[in-house]
Amino acid sequence: MTTDISTPLLPYRITICGLNELAGHAQSGFSHVVSILDPERADPEDFTVYAPHRRVLWRFDDTVEQRAGFTPPAERDVRKILALGEELLAEKADQLLIHCHAGVSRSTATAVILMAQNNPGREADVFGELARVRPRSWPNSLMVGIADTILGRQGALVRELRDHHAKVAKAHPDLAEMIRLHGRAHEVPEV
Repeated sequence: MTTDISTPLLPYRITICGLNELAGHAQSGFSHVVSILDPERADPEDFTVYAPHRRVLWRFDDTVEQRAGFTPPAERDVRKILALGEELLAEKADQLLIHCHAGVSRSTATAVILMAQNNPGREADVFGELARVRPRSWPNSLMVGIADTILGRQGALVRELRDHHAKVAKAHPDLAEMIRLHGRAHEVPEV
């Protein structure tokens, strides 16, 4: 599932997708690309056929806690997202593609962080926009929690994330079950 976000919260468009969707976007003319991959994952070859663009590559696992053999997202990673957000505004970016493995967790958390960055007090709107354009999404709670702290939102992003997770779990129980099975059961509310 691919999602093209046009939102009043950002002056540029965002497309969120997974690895299996990258080839389908080769002719979309993105000015900027964010790739979020597992540390050991090979770089996708799909970008060799994309038009020239500015691309950043970040490597960390889709986990929300320290576990042996995994690299969780850290404060430095969220700060890179926020720095990129400032650069995208300064450069007057046109279109941003954000992808991770499945286009469900790390990429949607990145989109949430970018939308929240310059919209304090609009945390509910951020998740409303995400739900509108990417209904099957489960933003990484560690990334969102770190952003909440850095941005001084005093738990507002985290509260809205929990509400978003509850709605998604009810609408997409298969996704909630997959999240449970991948060591993140504590993120799945009882519905």
